[in-house]
Amino acid sequence: MPQSEVSGVSRTLAELVAATSWADVAAQQHEAKRSILNFFATAIGSAHDPAVTIALRTLLPFSGGASSTIIGRTERLDAMGAAFVNAISANLLDFDDTHPETIIHPAAPVAAPVLALAEARGLHGRDVLTAFILGVEVECRIGNAVSPQHYARGWHITSTCGIFGAAAACAKLLGLSVDDIANAIGIAASQSAGNVENLPTAAKNVSVGNAARNGLFAALLAQQGYEAAPRAIEGPLGWARAMGDDPDLGRLLGGLGQTWEISKNTYKPYPAGIVFHAVIDACFALREQYHVTTAQIAAVRVRGDALLLARGDRLVRNAREARVSMQHCVAAPFLWGKAGVEEFAEARVMSDAAVAFRTLVRAELDASLPMGAATVIVRTHAGDTYEATVVHARGSLAHPLSDAELDAKVSAAASGAMPAPDIEQALTMLWQLQHLATIEPLMALMAGCAAAESP
Repeated sequence: MPQSEVSGVSRTLAELVAATSWADVAAQQHEAKRSILNFFATAIGSAHDPAVTIALRTLLPFSGGASSTIIGRTERLDAMGAAFVNAISANLLDFDDTHPETIIHPAAPVAAPVLALAEARGLHGRDVLTAFILGVEVECRIGNAVSPQHYARGWHITSTCGIFGAAAACAKLLGLSVDDIANAIGIAASQSAGNVENLPTAAKNVSVGNAARNGLFAALLAQQGYEAAPRAIEGPLGWARAMGDDPDLGRLLGGLGQTWEISKNTYKPYPAGIVFHAVIDACFALREQYHVTTAQIAAVRVRGDALLLARGDRLVRNAREARVSMQHCVAAPFLWGKAGVEEFAEARVMSDAAVAFRTLVRAELDASLPMGAATVIVRTHAGDTYEATVVHARGSLAHPLSDAELDAKVSAAASGAMPAPDIEQALTMLWQLQHLATIEPLMALMAGCAAAESP
């Protein structure tokens, strides 16, 4: 039976993707640019991480035509290879964007394949933005339908749902029909994977890279006539139920085409898991208000919801684990008065001062606190107790980063790889992305290997 005769989630989403034009999403362009800006900051900041270098070294001998940029590097790969590597680098520092309702990091699995495909095919910046907005919509709506149980069960939702966004976005860029877009989404359902247990290692980033690459692959297969089951997502033996979830179709499809998930995106001021940002803010507040020094501190208690404790109460053995450690997120503000990339790098993470201070931190469950909130209580050697609670962390929807702060984030990440004039030129291009006839000059700048003309 032709897919067009069968109603299903894949087809409903495909109809939205196929029918949506630039005019329909132009009002969302500013937030989409913010997300892509943040994507470049996180990718270029990790461009020479060993995990990126190993992935690149592994893929280079098998790459087809070198059509697409590796952000922050001179090497090039075919579009699928570039999508994989750039998604890894964008997710490595735990500095990427976050969709609060699902804890999906939307940009890495979607922007990476969209940019790689658009560069390979010479596509317009307006098409990039349209496809990106739609990809984020698809991944986050599918995430809404299975949250929060999906993540709590151990599925890494950025990877498992990101592949659907990647497939939909790339299908849009390829100009596929409704049936073919639905097939791409269904094919993606057969490739969705990634587990939370791997979060403290680079294996987590492999699943994000796979979401980007395999989403593009799904769209390319659908373009060539590959088919998928019409209810691959919500069917009795489909993706959601195979992963243990009964999908909430109301949350998935309600208001489709009227409200946009990109408008809910948030951006991190600290390179750590989003659930720890209120902890960091509370520590800064205590440090500033009470002038507490590390020498005075005898013990620290962190109170938060079950997710904070489950994800962050851990022993730290390396920099990756520090970025998902509640203990290190307490140590950084008190020890150094900062919580940036340097404070989560190996040298500081494994310093004697950090190792010792982390032993003072204990976690406590406080079911009264909403998800994302935290209370930090400091007890001094003199017996004094100081307490701070943060409900809405810096970078949240209630306390968002400004455009200028995102510009600064890009500039800081690129400062060692790009001359200042190139950084400024790249920022100008990003904010004017809808006017670029091709994104090749932008990608050349972001590779750090060529100058580009002004948009």
